[in-house]
Amino acid sequence: MARARPRDQAAPGVAYSLLCVDGGQTGQRRELGAAAAYVALFALGAMEGLIGCFQFGHSVAGVPVAALGFCALILATCVAGAAGMGSALGGILPALGWLAASFVLTQPTSAGSVIVTNTSAGKWYLYGGAACAAAGVVASFRWRPRRPRSDRWPGAGRRPGAGRWPGAGRWPGAGP
Repeated sequence: MARARPRDQAAPGVAYSLLCVDGGQTGQRRELGAAAAYVALFALGAMEGLIGCFQFGHSVAGVPVAALGFCALILATCVAGAAGMGSALGGILPALGWLAASFVLTQPTSAGSVIVTNTSAGKWYLYGGAACAAAGVVASFRWRPRRPRSDRWPGAGRRPGAGRWPGAGRWPGAGP
């Protein structure tokens, strides 16, 4: 007499994993998540520009450390955004957000007042920040990580040992 197998156990010899289950709309969710991440990167750059425009003037012994810190921050944001998203757009969007916020806030109002003043700290913030944003964009194009195609595993389709040393990866009995 055969014993009945409980419903929560898989048949012997049959592998079961949730990774094998088709999720349905995962492609749409992934695209929506990527779009949200890109919007967040633009907003992060804009917030860095907004905060930097009001806080750039702090200095220590005449050195505009806040302005230099904000310059380094936008550079790091661009490089990290490109590395995190795996595309140059991840580095471009924070730079665009920073440029938009910073240069909109540098325009004089109708009353003639300005937020970013014509001081050494203001110049370091605007020109240094623009240079760092540009360097971050260039770095995001130059050093972005190469992601494998999503439809195959890294190294799939290559012969074992291919590329290690001359003659490696040749199948036994293959010609020269």
